Amino acid sequence: MGQVFTKKQKVKFQHCDAAGIVFYPRFMEMLNELVEDWFEEELGFPFKELHHGEGIPTADLKVAFVSPARLGDVFVKSLTVSKLGNSSLTYNFKFAFEDRIVLQGECTLVHVGLSQDQLKSQPWSNSVRENIQRFIQE
Repeated sequence: MGQVFTKKQKVKFQHCDAAGIVFYPRFMEMLNELVEDWFEEELGFPFKELHHGEGIPTADLKVAFVSPARLGDVFVKSLTVSKLGNSSLTYNFKFAFEDRIVLQGECTLVHVGLSQDQLKSQPWSNSVRENIQRFIQE
């Protein structure tokens, strides 16, 4: 069984709509923060280095908004890897508050080189690939 990358997230006023629940695009920002932290803390590939001639655009994203998150809630965001390709990866994510799921889904990222305004897939480096493999769920 692979590792699970987790981070806590407190719902702040800036995340909420007039009803006091998280406005759905804020969840995508929170998800991106989770991925950015994972790349820096666990994969050794911080975005400040990644975005010099490379990128990891989202190729596919599936999200289920299961239950609302409210101002002041502190939920746990988790990430695991379900598939690792030559230049792509698919990860699963879940945001949970206490014993209830708030949000869950799956996302595929593709590692690309940026040259002359073109995106071309390129293989993960050996070190990044090894670090990603630690999070694959069997």
